[in-house]
Amino acid sequence: MSRWREEFASAAREERPDLARLCLLLAAELDPGDPGLDERGIDEAEIELDRLAGELPYGTHDARGWASALAELLGGRYGFQGVPVDYQRLESSLLHEVLRRRRGLPIMLSVVWMEVARRAGAPVYGVALPGHFVVGFGDPAERVLADPFAGGRPLTGTDAELLVVGATGSPLDPSHLEPAPPLAIVQRILGNIRAWAAARPEQSGVQLAALELALRMPSHPARLRYERAQLLVQRGEFLRGAAELDSYAAIVTAYDPPGADRIRAEAAAARAMLN
Repeated sequence: MSRWREEFASAAREERPDLARLCLLLAAELDPGDPGLDERGIDEAEIELDRLAGELPYGTHDARGWASALAELLGGRYGFQGVPVDYQRLESSLLHEVLRRRRGLPIMLSVVWMEVARRAGAPVYGVALPGHFVVGFGDPAERVLADPFAGGRPLTGTDAELLVVGATGSPLDPSHLEPAPPLAIVQRILGNIRAWAAARPEQSGVQLAALELALRMPSHPARLRYERAQLLVQRGEFLRGAAELDSYAAIVTAYDPPGADRIRAEAAAARAMLN
């Protein structure tokens, strides 16, 4: 296991997980070709978040005021926002690159908003709308939503509804507006990276690394083990993939015996590829 993976697993199990550090450790593991992302590079990214927080005006206390101040600073003065092409770049999911380029996916720009606002004392949290992550300020009674991908544009309830309907075809559910815990945010980031890499067979190493990180979090879907096993077989690691498939089948057999049999057949087929 790499140093970064070990540190990531340890950070994910802390009583109060540090979202920024988890995102930076994730980036160090997934972007080993970046010589600048060593411990010093991670510290520099943290310092940049501190610096940005220090530029927020003092004395902003209500939710709307915080949302406006963040939009003016990050979206306006520094130009943090997203464009459609960002969905095609791995850098859009790596926090240090988002800080450098001031571009990224909605969830990563939201991480910047949250981490800068948190450092300044704002009541901020992530809102995991299906298909489009945003940020919220204040308690539910006075909740103010903002869209960092659009430079911090404030969102009404109707705006949020339209985002969800546009992404899923289904109406907004009140549960979608609940604050997203840091580990859930990190799992969603890793899911985005796996999806990006899965569409690019030459990036299977990135997909596997993202899976390894996801599996080292305190809570994760058991099906990720199946995804890893299939990927190992696709990468030509037939014996290791077959062993993973058998291990997953042993879990599945308790509630889906036919499904477990199908997975064991996949394992046998993987071993047969060695002949």
